[in-house]
Amino acid sequence: MSERTVKGILGTKLGMTQVWDDQNRVVPVTVVQAGPCVVTQVRLPQTDGYCAIQVGFGAVKAQRVTKPAQGHFQKAGVTPRRHLMEIRTADASAYNLGQIITAEVFSARELVDVIGVTRGKGTAGVMKRHGFRGLGAGHGVHRKHRSPGSIGQCSTPSRIFKGLRMAGRMGVERQTVQNLTIQAVDAERGLILVSGAVPGPTGGLVVIKSAAKKG
Repeated sequence: MSERTVKGILGTKLGMTQVWDDQNRVVPVTVVQAGPCVVTQVRLPQTDGYCAIQVGFGAVKAQRVTKPAQGHFQKAGVTPRRHLMEIRTADASAYNLGQIITAEVFSARELVDVIGVTRGKGTAGVMKRHGFRGLGAGHGVHRKHRSPGSIGQCSTPSRIFKGLRMAGRMGVERQTVQNLTIQAVDAERGLILVSGAVPGPTGGLVVIKSAAKKG
């Protein structure tokens, strides 16, 4: 499989607003405080077997970082970072340790994939978690209108199959939204405006990468 060139940056979701495009249409956008990120490691085929870069984002006190991580950051010549992410890209050799990546790496009208962690909903029933319709609301139904109904056979197979959709913890899952359009980039303030909604709450960590499935 041939490697492809991928650009990426980590940032913080600031919330949603709206802007007007060149045809005077209202476009809902998510504002992301993108970067600055720093390159903490460069992986090359002769040393690691593949091409990739590791980028760090977010300041953190040195005493809150483990000794191995402190050595890793010192080797790269950068201060400790809270978040690390590896981006596989064919042009990894073009990056240098300590190089700063800012919002300028992207431009308007580019297609990107945005990765985030969904908002936590706590323990939820099957109607909210999986979209079940629930039991009937008419006569003859006990007070079980929001229950899932049958969860399997009785004597055969005498067990519940793995993966059955039931009530449980909902949210706090990694989610990727593909093929979103960058509406605008404010390089001076380090802001990227992405059309549409992205996963996660305000203040959550998001990753913006080049679209894997353009079109």
